[in-house]
Amino acid sequence: MKLIKLSVLALALGLMSFAGNPVKTNETVTVSVNAGSPIQWKSETIDLGEIPQGKPAKIDFEFKNTGKTAVIITNVKASCGCTATDYTKTPIAPNGNAKITATFNAAAKGVFTKTVTVTTNAEEAPKVLVFKGTVI
Repeated sequence: MKLIKLSVLALALGLMSFAGNPVKTNETVTVSVNAGSPIQWKSETIDLGEIPQGKPAKIDFEFKNTGKTAVIITNVKASCGCTATDYTKTPIAPNGNAKITATFNAAAKGVFTKTVTVTTNAEEAPKVLVFKGTVI
């Protein structure tokens, strides 16, 4: 008799472990469709190849505003102190072009990969641009 009670108890506990939360059928699911970024970059990665040591290298990241409203660059940050940045400070009108300029101080020999992070009013996440090469 004790074995039957334990078996029934084990069965009941086992069945309860399979019981989950009821499925809610009246939930509204909103799907956001990303129409794409209004910024079209000419290139997000630039390979400089071999560059001479001691001579700063200038890199231009060009883009076009393909959206319907003006794009404002709110921040540009280089990944290290060896790179200076400059960018268009005025709003870029729809169908307008602009550029981010990075100037890399090629002081140390060897292979390098550097980034420039661009924040705008057009995208939620900052865009990370990359340039690389070898200082000879």
